[in-house]
Amino acid sequence: MDKLKQSGQEQAVLQITGMTCAACAGRIEKGLGRMEGVTEANVNFTLEKASVTYNPAVLNSGDLEKKIEALGYGTVKETADFQIGGMTCAACATRIEKGLNKLGGVSRASVNLALETAQVEFSPGEVTAEEIIQKVEKLGYTAALKTEKQEAGDHRKKEIARQRTKLIISAVLSFPLLWAMVGHFSFTSFIWVPELFMNPWFQLILAAPVQLIIGAQFYKGAYKALRNGSANMDVLVALGTSAAFFYSLYLSIESLNMHGHGGVELYYETSSVLITLILLGKLFEALAKGRSSEAIKTLMGLQAKTALVVRGDQEISVPIEQVVQGDIVIVKPGEKIPVDGVVTEGTSSVDESMLTGESLPVEKSADSQVFGATINKNGLLRIRATKVGRETALSQIIRVVEEAQGSKAPIQRVADVISGIFVPIVIGIAVVTFLVWYFAIEPGNFSSALEKAIAVLVIACPCALGLATPTSIMAGSGRAAELGILFKGGEHLEATHKISAIILDKTGTVTKGTPELTDVLIADQGYSETELLTWVGAAEKNSEHPLAEAIVEGIRRKGIELPNAEQFEAIPGYGICATVQGQELLIGTRKLMNKHQIDAEAAFAQMNELEEAGKTAMLVAVNGQYAAMVAVADTIKETSSEAVARMKKLGIDVVMITGDNERTAKAIAAQVGIDHVLAEVLPEGKAAEVKKLQEGGRKVAMVGDGINDAPALATADIGMAMGTGTDVAMEAADVTLMRGDLNSIPDAIFMSRKTMLNIKQNLFWALAYNVIGIPVAALGFLAPWLAGAAMALSSVSVVLNALRLQRIKL
Repeated sequence: MDKLKQSGQEQAVLQITGMTCAACAGRIEKGLGRMEGVTEANVNFTLEKASVTYNPAVLNSGDLEKKIEALGYGTVKETADFQIGGMTCAACATRIEKGLNKLGGVSRASVNLALETAQVEFSPGEVTAEEIIQKVEKLGYTAALKTEKQEAGDHRKKEIARQRTKLIISAVLSFPLLWAMVGHFSFTSFIWVPELFMNPWFQLILAAPVQLIIGAQFYKGAYKALRNGSANMDVLVALGTSAAFFYSLYLSIESLNMHGHGGVELYYETSSVLITLILLGKLFEALAKGRSSEAIKTLMGLQAKTALVVRGDQEISVPIEQVVQGDIVIVKPGEKIPVDGVVTEGTSSVDESMLTGESLPVEKSADSQVFGATINKNGLLRIRATKVGRETALSQIIRVVEEAQGSKAPIQRVADVISGIFVPIVIGIAVVTFLVWYFAIEPGNFSSALEKAIAVLVIACPCALGLATPTSIMAGSGRAAELGILFKGGEHLEATHKISAIILDKTGTVTKGTPELTDVLIADQGYSETELLTWVGAAEKNSEHPLAEAIVEGIRRKGIELPNAEQFEAIPGYGICATVQGQELLIGTRKLMNKHQIDAEAAFAQMNELEEAGKTAMLVAVNGQYAAMVAVADTIKETSSEAVARMKKLGIDVVMITGDNERTAKAIAAQVGIDHVLAEVLPEGKAAEVKKLQEGGRKVAMVGDGINDAPALATADIGMAMGTGTDVAMEAADVTLMRGDLNSIPDAIFMSRKTMLNIKQNLFWALAYNVIGIPVAALGFLAPWLAGAAMALSSVSVVLNALRLQRIKL
């Protein structure tokens, strides 16, 4: 490796996926070998690894990964989350991000100032988590790998306690200096000031610890930033306060040559009060940032802490971490269900509102699926654990929310670019301000010119700009999660507000997805409805057809007991033939009736009406005579019509897409108020329909179940999956709608629009504050301590504005 470095070469080891034979390895090897800058490429098919020697001046490991992907294969990547310490402003976050992205083996690094975290995607064969931490530390910050057991908010609590202690000490030491400052003004001359407080050496004793010990964090931050070729807020603070402190120290020494010290105008209070105000702003900021991640804490708090598990012949209570897949867990009435699983024994109703937002409990019995953190209401359940730990639906939700809060929206790039060039420009303005005041406005008045320059440095802190976007993204995505809407990332939260057309899958999205018995029409043959339904149910319960299951379920709901059929025969394409309680039954299509020469023509008109309404009708004959008709339909969700109306009100075109026949599709669409219908579309054809709308200049959202609709979900600008947090739905979609309710779609668009408006407000005020504040300070209308107060207020106001998103009502 040393020889490689000496020759200016580097080696990358990449884990490859998708190879099926030695020819694949040869193809990758040739493809890599032809790249400009690659000296040698070796691919080991057995180990599924590529070892590449390359010139880092020509290309990087990311280029190698792209080449492998272009050849039709993949590379193994890991994603790790790190807790970052020592960041003070957006420039710090940008510097760490840039540093990590330049590290060999790192594909993507995203640093979030508000959460104080970094999410890094890297190739494990090329770089390790330890090396990533070392890189962050080399940049002048601290990093620690986040683990499952890290207590949420623990790091933040320690930081808040530390900041609070510093603030109290700084405030106590600065108070006498502030009191002494009062004595300098003619309009406050009536206030008594102790003589000791005016002594320059007493002021030095108070100011030195604030400047050099409590303010040391600013010097460290500034040194690290400058060492790495950039500048941040710490540079501004260190420059401004140092100028005031050391100039005052110079005047104090000079006062020894003067008779007394009364004529000396010192600025110790400027540096100390500035540091105190900045610490106050930091404390408010930390408290507010803590509130903005409240959604994660709330979700984590929903998890059960222990579980009652059957081990051998005993029932023992174990910590939730010790439950393993396959364990039988007992859940008593009123308890939280600890893991995802399947009911093996017992009946109960379960409150799933935390997962779906639905307030009504859901009935559970044997073979029903249950989810961790939901509440068992009234019966004892025995559950076989199918998903534990990080695999549960709740853990997936937490992970999605964390990723969304930690990701960057495209609009944040604007703030990042501005923050990157902001500090050097401000230093330049401060220097010009000093020179203009010293040589032109008040020639020779060093202290006055210095004061104006300090005010410019302090007022221009870019903190508010850096916090403008991430705090809004955190608050908006957190509030959306509480409402059952999971945005996979900040970019999706931003893109959702641009949607102009929505394509809705019919089955399971507009409709419930499970057929139900809707109509029973009895002919006048002397049979009662109960008699006929008893025979029909007994016959149909032998059929495996989904429509037969719907009929049987509907009849059982009416409280009718179903006997066994003496004889049963399924006739594919026609229906069934059965004997029940001595009665010969035929149930099926017109063709079945015609085949057995049964006159059912009187029912055909009604049958057509039912079919035009989107229902599937079946004729029933008893002992050779037409006796009844039953109809089954995939019924519309109760909220679908209201949701479609809300989407139209938002100015969005709504399109329904389905593989069903056109007559049924149009009937369903008419019931919910959808004007545009695409019927008889195969799953692979749905993606093509999405593209057609996109080619017409629309921003398209596709709403489906996340499984059959995966190609269309991936093609759409925004893919929305209906469901209850299944793996496939989470992976296929950009947004997961936990409630399975179409009203979640306008809710998601509303939250996106509100969040984007909030971000724009924050960016506007952060920029306006600086555009107004810098000239005011440069013209001499702003004392440095007042500039410090305004700077702290700007950061806090931006965070508080973002937190308004957490109180949004839909």
